[in-house]
Amino acid sequence: MASKVEKLSVALTGEQVSSLKAAVDAGEYATTSEIVREAVRDWQLKRELRQDEIKRLRQLWDEGVASGSAGVLDMKALRKEARARLARKSSKKA
Repeated sequence: MASKVEKLSVALTGEQVSSLKAAVDAGEYATTSEIVREAVRDWQLKRELRQDEIKRLRQLWDEGVASGSAGVLDMKALRKEARARLARKSSKKA
């Protein structure tokens, strides 16, 4: 089943156009449209992965909320522990 092709106008910088044309001239792609279609496919995949990650983070958040309260937190002790961890990490790099 063939997809319906629709023309779309896109504004690109001169540098972007030059890069597209250079890739076509080098034989990497048959046309600049082929490059743009590949870029859109890559964007669609990244978008889908981001949406999956957001869904997973929401699920983890909901699980955390459902697990109940963490109890009373001592912010001074947490900061002290975080600084100690950071200092240990920094000393390992040196």
